[in-house]
Amino acid sequence: MDRKKLLLAAIVVSLIGCWFIFDLGQYFTLEQAKAQQLALKDTIAAQPFTASLTYFVIYVLVTALSLPGAAIMTLLGAALFGFWWSLLLVSFASTIGATLAFLFSRYILRDWVQTKFGHRLSPINAGIKKDGAFYLFTLRLIPVFPFFLVNLLMGLTPIKTKVFYLVSQVGMLAGTAVYINAGTQLGEIETLSGIISAPVLVSLALLGVFPFVAKFVMGIVQKRRVYADWTPPEKFDQNMVVIGAGAGGLVSAYIAAAVKAKVTLIERHKMGGDCLNTGCVPSKAIIRAAHTMAEITKAKEFGITTGETHVDFKQVMQRVQNVIQKIEPHDSVERYSKLGVNCISGEARILSPWEVEVNGERITTRNIVIATGARPLVPNIPGLNEVSYLTSDSIWQLEEQPKKLLVLGGGPIGCELAQSFQRLGTQVSLVEMAEQLLIREDEEASTLVHQYLSNDGVDIKLQHKAVRFETTELEDGTRQQIAVLEHNGETVKVEFDYVMLALGRVANVQGFGLEELGITTTERGTVDVNEYLQTKYSNIFAVGDVAGPFQLTHAAAHQAWYAAVNGLFGQFKKFKADYSVLPAATYTAPEVARVGINEKEAKAQGIPYEVVRYGIDDLDRAITDSTDYGFIKVITPKGKDTILGATIVGSNAGEMLAEFTLAMRHNLGLNKILGTVHPYPTMSEATKYAAGQWKQANAPQLLLSWVEKYHAWMRQGKKPSVDKSATDQPAVLKENKDM
Repeated sequence: MDRKKLLLAAIVVSLIGCWFIFDLGQYFTLEQAKAQQLALKDTIAAQPFTASLTYFVIYVLVTALSLPGAAIMTLLGAALFGFWWSLLLVSFASTIGATLAFLFSRYILRDWVQTKFGHRLSPINAGIKKDGAFYLFTLRLIPVFPFFLVNLLMGLTPIKTKVFYLVSQVGMLAGTAVYINAGTQLGEIETLSGIISAPVLVSLALLGVFPFVAKFVMGIVQKRRVYADWTPPEKFDQNMVVIGAGAGGLVSAYIAAAVKAKVTLIERHKMGGDCLNTGCVPSKAIIRAAHTMAEITKAKEFGITTGETHVDFKQVMQRVQNVIQKIEPHDSVERYSKLGVNCISGEARILSPWEVEVNGERITTRNIVIATGARPLVPNIPGLNEVSYLTSDSIWQLEEQPKKLLVLGGGPIGCELAQSFQRLGTQVSLVEMAEQLLIREDEEASTLVHQYLSNDGVDIKLQHKAVRFETTELEDGTRQQIAVLEHNGETVKVEFDYVMLALGRVANVQGFGLEELGITTTERGTVDVNEYLQTKYSNIFAVGDVAGPFQLTHAAAHQAWYAAVNGLFGQFKKFKADYSVLPAATYTAPEVARVGINEKEAKAQGIPYEVVRYGIDDLDRAITDSTDYGFIKVITPKGKDTILGATIVGSNAGEMLAEFTLAMRHNLGLNKILGTVHPYPTMSEATKYAAGQWKQANAPQLLLSWVEKYHAWMRQGKKPSVDKSATDQPAVLKENKDM
């Protein structure tokens, strides 16, 4: 904090200190106001302008310094100056004072608060940016709400000073009028509770419900404005039309059909979307083949001798297609038709908020769910169109194994496929512009994955950027393909047969009518939706990759529930999409699985935290399986067993993560995991041992020191007490007992 800010803060603190040191609050009580009422009236009559100005300045200072007494001054001003003149004075004085407090908070406190608590203020900042004026207006309309908190908190948000002043001026007017109306009867009021007379009570009650009424009315007004250019049909063919049959679309349609709504599902290509046809399913199938090859190469470690191994790449890829075909019935037209979904193959186009056209047929519908997914990003790199490039969509069409594969992008897709092709016998070069692979993960997790990919033979080039591609015709008629990379100002060349692009995905937002409806997109290129997954039209929703913020199959399915329920039953109750506990996994070897925040994010957000770490190399089952590598890392608040996030790196990490996900979803801490019986020997025991590490680090040392003293005292040969009743027993019984 610079000297000017320190000086200003010191002055403000000094003024507030004087208020309390000299007990100036005693002059701002109802009793004092009543006692001075007559004397002040005479002064005002003699010097009305000076009295008004003095009152105005004092009111501004009291409000600007957030001191108690503004309510008493409002009552007193009404009693002294009358309703209309005091309303004018108080209205402007309170707004100017509030704006000064707002500016103090912004100038002195905002940078510090945003740095330290920015992660907690981000939702508020987003809300203020989107609907700040209305939000502030509703707060100002409730006269019993502590206005000084509104002033200080709003200073921490992005709301503009001009907007804050104007909204406060209008918003506080009604509440001020209520207090001034009560103040005109100051002579008859004995306590502050006397303000709550029948008329005033009714006024306060109306003001209390007015924000909700105002919000409802403004919602109707806004909705009419949005829908002004459209005329709804007299009746509807469907309750819901879903565009796109990927994970988000399938689940939306399934839920709608399950609750007996009429729903149509439109898909232009293949049912199951990217996940089934070009994403999760085929990638995991080839990962399994690569894992098998890796196991064979380690056979000697288990005392098993194998013959010469050979990869039949064509057969590997055929198995990938067989796996897709085996899972296809789960997402098929036949299955969803039996569930009650009207499935249509064709290009959909949204004509109006209630009309969708497909194959020349118009369908009217109450709600529309956009689930059009995303496609691989193809960058504009010079020469790319002249070389053989692949994406996560097209790589599955390969029939011959590349000898040299260049993978651009060190995210989950790039790392998974680079390792798989390398294990199957292709020489892979993996290029990443950032300083680490899996940039969102902790450095420790990334480093371990990097190590194992390198051990498999992947040539990893970090902080390299592809600047162009070149082709050269060789003497034998073959074509040499080269990627020109830039690294620390130097040029690096890499030869390849194919280049695999794994640089992210682009949402499919064009070609089906969004532009004509004026549905906007975000900076990330996804459909702009609110917390209920609604677009600007409240009956049009978007889910999955096309909506973001996560490009995960299970995230799309998760969103689909909210879109379907909000669309079909939103007039009764709407639900905000909850992403607080959303797991994710990268299926490299070792796997990286995470839920909640990791240490990197905790540091970035300024969250006080503790790290619990358990090395899987200590786990019995991992040792027996020769998978004794990796770790579990749990983030907790200091001194608490609450799980803020968990990262697992190791074999079957994705499966092991479920216990932490369940615990976080249902607010179960590490103590609960520690108290749960796990079968032995299993990989799942690692979660219990991680909880045990937390317990050990947070053991009550003072209590244990006293327990230690107790045990020491017990070892001093203290004789046990004698049961006197035993001495009174017959001799025969004593003998029997001795036997």
